[in-house]
Amino acid sequence: MSPSTAPRSLGELLDTGRPYVLSLFRIVVGLLFFCHGASSLLGWFGGMMGTGKTVDAGTWPGWYAAVIQLVGGGLVMLGLGTRSAAFISSGSMAYAYFVEHQPEKLWPIENGGEASAMFCWALVLLVFTGPGPLALERLFSRASAADAPARRQPTAV
Repeated sequence: MSPSTAPRSLGELLDTGRPYVLSLFRIVVGLLFFCHGASSLLGWFGGMMGTGKTVDAGTWPGWYAAVIQLVGGGLVMLGLGTRSAAFISSGSMAYAYFVEHQPEKLWPIENGGEASAMFCWALVLLVFTGPGPLALERLFSRASAADAPARRQPTAV
């Protein structure tokens, strides 16, 4: 960087890293969400809630939630269809919180719904911010943009 383009403050320095930290945030949230689905559907990481078992196929709502966690988490982690996957995944966590946890007690700390609430809001953030620069969908969009015919620039007459 030349002296004229160097960041002048800590805020400016941190702003230069924002897109990459957003990508890392997306990857970590997606990985953790994927792991929840993998434990419930595939028995990985100690199985469903550490029991070593898997959720029975087709049971409502656990099996469907686990499928959303596995697929949605994988897509978010890879940065493929991030906004759509995060939107659906966030909705499933809102359902989990308000239907499964909140009827017990109001606060997440009291009803065991912290993970549902945190995943819900982290995924909502990704709906609005997008995947960041380190996402597979960015590679595909660049490739398709390179294959597309050049757009004509309007000219003044």
